Amino acid sequence: MSQHAQFQNLLNFRDVGVHVNTTVGSPILRPALLFRSARPDEATPADRSQLIDRYKIQTIIDLRSKTEHINAAKKRAQLSLADQSAVVPSSNDAVAKEIQIPGIRYANINLNGKGFERHLIWQLKYASLAKLVFLMALGYRTQGISVLGKELMLPRGLTGLGIDTLDHSGPEFKEIFDVLADEKSWPVMVNCTQGKDRTGITILLILLLCGIPLDAISQDYMLSEPELESEKESRMEEIASIGLDESFASCPSDFCEIIVQHLESNYGGTEKYLKSIGVQNSQLLAIKKILMNEPGNL
Repeated sequence: MSQHAQFQNLLNFRDVGVHVNTTVGSPILRPALLFRSARPDEATPADRSQLIDRYKIQTIIDLRSKTEHINAAKKRAQLSLADQSAVVPSSNDAVAKEIQIPGIRYANINLNGKGFERHLIWQLKYASLAKLVFLMALGYRTQGISVLGKELMLPRGLTGLGIDTLDHSGPEFKEIFDVLADEKSWPVMVNCTQGKDRTGITILLILLLCGIPLDAISQDYMLSEPELESEKESRMEEIASIGLDESFASCPSDFCEIIVQHLESNYGGTEKYLKSIGVQNSQLLAIKKILMNEPGNL
């Protein structure tokens, strides 16, 4: 169910509800409410108009880090490294503001935030930690992250990092679900850089909450790989720059299964995980009411 042809420059976009309903053969979810995509930074005016006029997007939940926003801004403006050091904004919101689409609410939530970063950083050997601190202090963000990439992220792989995200990004997931529980936020589009892994684990939690079969969730996740094929070569340059390899451009076939196993064995399931990070039962019920078709409408 490819939808990217509708857009001139927005990859990996789809209506999650439509795709899930098609996969399971039943209208479990309400369509035209939950969307996912890769970064919308280079979306053309026509693409932006579609997001507003056709899909009625009210909120974009952007899961990228400050470094990713800065690198994207650098790419757009074609700034030199020397010039960039003088114009680095102080927050995700500031660096993302220039590309925001008027009329759409933005929730810039760095899913791999402080807790996730601390978890990785304190596993570094002392010499590597000193190197990381030195590089970041000088403003060499990408080079600093490559220290983490080579020594910790690469051995963990995408699935291991997905588990780390669950375990150490509770406040960020709570923030996401705060947005989702607000009826005025919908329709919602979730994105990261590729719209694949951080977006994937966020969509996975939402769909598990709604009782969607794991096979259908996995199929939705796996669809990202062919959707991103057209930019794989250029994306590999970015991935390699932070010390990672080609596996980080793929979609592991067992990603969703392993994440679900971790949720079950360590938290007792999705709802218990979400409650453990502070999401209220009333919020979970609100999200299900928004997204799920009433039984009589199936």
